[in-house]
Amino acid sequence: MALWAGRFSKEVDAKVNDFNSSISFDCRMYAQDIKGSCAHAAMLARQGIIAAEDAEKIIEGLGGILDDLESGALAFDPNAEDIHMFVEAELTARIGDAGKRLHTARSRNDQVALDLRLTLHENIGEIKALLAELVEALCGKAEEHTETVMPGYTHMQRAQPVTLAHHLMAYVQMFLRDMDRLADTDRRLLSSMPLGCGALAGTTYPIDRQAVAKELGFTGVSQNSLDGVSDRDYAVELANALSLIMMHLSRFSEEIILWCSWEFKFIELDDAFATGSSIMPQKKNPDITELIRGKAGRVYGDLTTLLVMMKGIPLAYNKDMQEDKEAIFDAVDTVKLCVSTFTPMLRTMRVLKDNMRAAAAKGFINATDCADYLTKKGLPFRDAYKVTGQLVAFCIAEGTTLEELSLEQFCKFHPLFDEGVYHAISLEACVKERRSEGGPAPELVKGQIARAREALAALTGC
Repeated sequence: MALWAGRFSKEVDAKVNDFNSSISFDCRMYAQDIKGSCAHAAMLARQGIIAAEDAEKIIEGLGGILDDLESGALAFDPNAEDIHMFVEAELTARIGDAGKRLHTARSRNDQVALDLRLTLHENIGEIKALLAELVEALCGKAEEHTETVMPGYTHMQRAQPVTLAHHLMAYVQMFLRDMDRLADTDRRLLSSMPLGCGALAGTTYPIDRQAVAKELGFTGVSQNSLDGVSDRDYAVELANALSLIMMHLSRFSEEIILWCSWEFKFIELDDAFATGSSIMPQKKNPDITELIRGKAGRVYGDLTTLLVMMKGIPLAYNKDMQEDKEAIFDAVDTVKLCVSTFTPMLRTMRVLKDNMRAAAAKGFINATDCADYLTKKGLPFRDAYKVTGQLVAFCIAEGTTLEELSLEQFCKFHPLFDEGVYHAISLEACVKERRSEGGPAPELVKGQIARAREALAALTGC
């Protein structure tokens, strides 16, 4: 019979019990549940609410349960309603009446709110560590390619020359923002310890919430008991941060997919991070990136689940909120899997520099530099823009490029052209002369890498 069954005269229907149970997914919070219970028991004893010897038995018994769960000596009971009831029932079976005193001055409502916060706090730390590895891998790859010229794109059309390093460092900025968002979410998560809110209205026992909060690593306690048990903002906020991580991974994955194609052939993935076809022996498919691109939608769905679940719930706790864990745990697990797979794939990919350079040489991506050359000689930019557009149209008609035009041909379009135009429109000069802050000039990108590493150290505390 369930521990809460005093009010009921008969057993819950088996189907209802299965429907109601959350042990299959909240069992992953067993360590956090035990940690919170140990802190609660110690506080109850300090406050004289339970006997010190009972608290000692409880804490020792919980430690034994933790050891047995982690060693595999104890298995979760699939018939248990949730992790809280499982641990309490197991504890009572082991130490007797002392175990029944553990739940004094608390409810499963504030207990699960605590467990979820502690669990997500740990997962935030793990995800930040994975992102730090990815950022460092990107910085390392960028260092190798500060002068590897490639086309920059707008509207998926070749636009202006950049370097691979500059391109990679754009993603570094995204992932650094992601890490900052996670840190901000974690700060708010730890600012409000919910244990002591009870079911919804606190307790008549003289508990010490601040001491429990300090022991568990929180910076404060929830200031309203109704809010304390019904708040899931932190889970929604984390799901939003995870969705942005997946958005950035998905964008990057899309580029990897394009770059691997024969139409681009900018990179080649290591064989360990690609798959083949069951029928076409020539295929080498970027399945990892395709899966990441698909899994982004899955994490978006988890965020939507949480938002829709919470939008119509009156205060305080409602059973709807049991749906929070499957959604946020799925989002956490998906992001961990994607980042931990993406990073070694990135480290081992081979960059085909010559193909990048050849693509940059086509498409007139130095046209802006040609116009800038005339502008620097005194021609208004709009006039220079028109002259350059006419030059590009001429080149297309003649099947040639700006670099291949003779000086005589340049001068037919405007007398301000001289030999200096060839330096101005060379791809290397186009990149190196873009020295405005944040630009692709190699020395600037090296500065970006250094600053990114400083930001990474600040975010990781290293």
